[in-house]
Amino acid sequence: MPAEPVNETANVERRNWLSILAKAQPAEMIAAWDALAEAPTYSALRAPETGLVLVRGRMGGAGDAFNVGEMTVTRAAVRLDSGETGIGYVAGRDRRHAELAAAVDAMMQAPALRPAVEGAVVAKLARAQAERRDTAARKAAATKVDFFTMVRTRGPQ
Repeated sequence: MPAEPVNETANVERRNWLSILAKAQPAEMIAAWDALAEAPTYSALRAPETGLVLVRGRMGGAGDAFNVGEMTVTRAAVRLDSGETGIGYVAGRDRRHAELAAAVDAMMQAPALRPAVEGAVVAKLARAQAERRDTAARKAAATKVDFFTMVRTRGPQ
């Protein structure tokens, strides 16, 4: 029996919203969830649990891989009453954040719920993250020194 074809576009879209949910500030995630007009009920497939993952790195992005250290991660899995299943992985120990990320992931997979959740939660969190990145970039740019524009004070002797 041949394997089902993989819908790469759907995988990329899901990867993007899962990244946004994972990187959201917990307070922003809870506020976005509370602002939903109708939050569906769900049951936990995997209650939020905290553990460690090994973080690996590469020097310069191209060198040999090495172990940087361990990082705390919390994960959860939920199923909406309508049948969609979602997962949530977040850095740190915030169990509620992981549970809500899983619930939003499941809602994004439900065609009837996706438009409302995409605008009210995912887009809102993405805008907040973009603002934080822009602020950090502006602060970093303010400290930039361009050594190539320095003028010599003495001429050749």
